[in-house]
Amino acid sequence: MRKKNKKIVLEGLLITDYAAEGKALARHEGKVIFISGAVPGDTADVMLVKNKKDWAEGRVLKIIEKSTERVEPFCRHFGVCGGCKWQMLPYDKQLAYKQQEVEQNLRRIGKVDLPPILPIIGADETRYYRNKLEFTFSNKEYYPAPPSAKASPSPSKGGVLKDTEESEKLFELPDSRILPLGGGGAVGGAGALGFHVPRIFDKVIDIDTCYLMDEVNNRIRNTVRAFALENKFSFYDIREHTGWLRNIIIRLCSTGELMVNICLNHDEETDRKKLFDHLLHEVPEITTLLYTINPKWNDSIYDLTPAVYFGKGYVIEKLSTGPGGNDFEFKISPKSFFQTNTKQAEKLYTVTRDFAALTGKEIVYDLYCGTGSIGIFVSKLAKKVIGVEVIEEAIVDAKENAALNNITHAEFFSGDVIKICNDEFFAAHGRPDVIITDPPRAGMHEKLVIKLLEIAAPTIVYVSCNTATQARDLGLLSEKYTIEKIQPVDMFPHTHHIECVVLLKLK
Repeated sequence: MRKKNKKIVLEGLLITDYAAEGKALARHEGKVIFISGAVPGDTADVMLVKNKKDWAEGRVLKIIEKSTERVEPFCRHFGVCGGCKWQMLPYDKQLAYKQQEVEQNLRRIGKVDLPPILPIIGADETRYYRNKLEFTFSNKEYYPAPPSAKASPSPSKGGVLKDTEESEKLFELPDSRILPLGGGGAVGGAGALGFHVPRIFDKVIDIDTCYLMDEVNNRIRNTVRAFALENKFSFYDIREHTGWLRNIIIRLCSTGELMVNICLNHDEETDRKKLFDHLLHEVPEITTLLYTINPKWNDSIYDLTPAVYFGKGYVIEKLSTGPGGNDFEFKISPKSFFQTNTKQAEKLYTVTRDFAALTGKEIVYDLYCGTGSIGIFVSKLAKKVIGVEVIEEAIVDAKENAALNNITHAEFFSGDVIKICNDEFFAAHGRPDVIITDPPRAGMHEKLVIKLLEIAAPTIVYVSCNTATQARDLGLLSEKYTIEKIQPVDMFPHTHHIECVVLLKLK
């Protein structure tokens, strides 16, 4: 052990396991150390960034000896970009650690009796699997530090190493390389179009190739960047709220339909037309091109109205229910939510449908229904589907999607489940035989769990993207429910994220 810049460095630490959320695990003098950037089997020098009595968090400074589990990452941006942090692990190992995390979270946090957990369902494709990506323009580019880079005591000079918890060693090139592009063109360097560095909000990694989506995403991004630089279009400065180009949002459906939405700080009609016409010429696969004027200080577009420049303004996605089953179509508008891995969504929804064990006689309540995708997917086997979602725009989409698929026995309601699901509502629509709940990462509000215990539906199917909060909710539901089945599903290869479906039955 030694101290560096008042921080403790543990030298030659053996990494022994994985913990939750992608952190590796080691032990030192009886203390558990959670570590970013390591693989079980590595021996590494680790700098502590948090140091408590019984545990600590650290990040790798140097790998002394590589684990035999390591593989060569396939992306040149690995280690700087925060998108695919597990590329250094073989996919079978990724699945094994995800399976382990599901079991540990459900047992340790839920503290309930569990059946054997079914083997995790992996992805057939571990690259090019996303149907949506968002890239950011910035007039300040972040660069990976060369191995010889030294930390500078002066934050105003180039070569400063950023001692953040999540990022690798990174540095800013001298100030002349990060001056704004605004006001007529690049000054001393090029702007960036890509992803933010984790936990660094004002600089962007310039991405040339991203393997998360079909190659068309690279052609779109690189075409726009090259044309913008050639024509001296200004890139956004998040600190100064200046510049023109802000974001590109790309949606590519399994149907082949391709939507591009370019977000602009303000409108410049002549330049916009010039850029958009060039993009449509170079990437003719684009079926609809939109733009959103965003004069706000944040990047959210949910309170803004995208304008259509080319095409119908939306795309159609399909979900297949399997051999001999139905294909359902979904209209996706620029602000719609839809599962970002279409093929794995089909597997996830199939598990959900199978756990529900519908016979055609059941009333199904789909809570947190979003745009209605799960409810519509199971609808052919249900007597009636009732969807509830707090976001009103999503309910509009859900109703359109039901109509698109000629589903007349599904109804969707906007509002808080706790307030909507009362005796009057049940009298009008029937009490649920099956409840499907798919909450956000924060899990279900405690009042909703209490409401579910009050409703006492015979079956609950709980779909989760966060097994820690799912485990907490399962512990509360155990007052009246037993857990019958557990099925993890990997939606996001090369990340630590996991989906998990749990079947609960009324005692």
